[in-house]
Amino acid sequence: MANIGFISLGCAKNQVDCERMMYRVREAGHNVCPDPVGCDVVVINTCGFIDSAKAEAIDYILATAGLKAEGQVGRILVTGCLSQRYQAEILKEMPEVDGLLGTGSYTEIVPAIEELLQGNHYFDFGSIDAPEQETGRILTTPEHYAFIKIAEGCDNKCAYCVIPSLRGKFRSRQMDDILYEARLLADSGVKELIVVAQDTSRYGTDLAGGKRLLPQLLRELCKIDGFHWIRIHYVYPDEVDMDLIETIANEPKVVKYLDIPIQHCNSKILSLMNRRGNGEYIRELFATLREKIPGLVIRTSVITGLPGEGEEEFEELCKFLKELRLERVGAFAFSPQEGSEAFNMEYVDEETAQKRAEILEMIQSEIMDDYNAAMIGKTVEVLVEGYDEEFEQYFGRTYADSPDIDGRVWIAGSEESIREGEFIQVCIDGLIEGDLTGYIVEEE
Repeated sequence: MANIGFISLGCAKNQVDCERMMYRVREAGHNVCPDPVGCDVVVINTCGFIDSAKAEAIDYILATAGLKAEGQVGRILVTGCLSQRYQAEILKEMPEVDGLLGTGSYTEIVPAIEELLQGNHYFDFGSIDAPEQETGRILTTPEHYAFIKIAEGCDNKCAYCVIPSLRGKFRSRQMDDILYEARLLADSGVKELIVVAQDTSRYGTDLAGGKRLLPQLLRELCKIDGFHWIRIHYVYPDEVDMDLIETIANEPKVVKYLDIPIQHCNSKILSLMNRRGNGEYIRELFATLREKIPGLVIRTSVITGLPGEGEEEFEELCKFLKELRLERVGAFAFSPQEGSEAFNMEYVDEETAQKRAEILEMIQSEIMDDYNAAMIGKTVEVLVEGYDEEFEQYFGRTYADSPDIDGRVWIAGSEESIREGEFIQVCIDGLIEGDLTGYIVEEE
């Protein structure tokens, strides 16, 4: 029996992968530790998509290597997208790393650790197109919410993205396996289930029959006792059909919140980036969603400085956000990725792209201020997330807020009346630094 520490970086999908590795390690008889200090092996599950994520992963590896040099940790095992993408560079530049697992080799976590414990090195890069192997998880989220990954890989060939080369082709999990895992999560006390994949809207298209099965999956998930909210992330606009729209509108457990990454609204840029659909289609889709799903909150991401974006195209994007007034928008400067089609295209300099992203953030900040101001006086359902020692106050989220992405509601009230993981009614009475404030309203 050894002490194994885990550090998980990047997206929610990566987090699920790490939780599965932790389960395998515990099942093999080892201790899974929250703090890497004192561990025999530290597993760093990395993201390697954009430059900021790569820099974060490298910083964690170097910091852990420092602990290793001081004798505070034993061996270092790097997994995930960074190891898949830069295996040769890591081996050359980071001799402190004792083992690497690619994204197709998460199932080899136990053999890898046992080799490292024997003083050996271990490197494994299995097929990134292999089917998902079902296993349990050790949740690293708070008890009241969890992510559930319904597919792996991606068949979208977006010109700016290298995810398909790191994660393989799109592979849906069998629905029965997903529902079995969901029931276990509900039985463990999970009240909010967040559905994730590289492209959730494509779920089922690679299975027998080739149909979009996300609406059917959502309806089945809604039948499971225990879930109060079911939230959907990463829906691609070209895969949204009326079946999905009607399911979201008619199922009370499915929160009226959609994460739909569009990346841009200019038709020329969308075509250059191999995105299906055009600006007119996106506008029509959002109008339909607003009409069919009252109260819908839309989150999207946009990229400034993409190849083909001049001042005219950027102004179109600014106008788009001002007109559509989407509730949640993340703006990011284009990060050219070696190995992607867009890497060799002509694009604006990094400083210009970053300034454009900052302009979009200012536009969106005003939209968010207006949205929050319109909430004052309304009573809303809030999921209590925790207690902030600095502010000496509880905080939570409405259906319009996904964890660690969107805003908070600061809740006034006595500790006796508030419990983490509970749903309460809160009357919104103010704003503070972009977040909502409110007080508890007793339910009749």
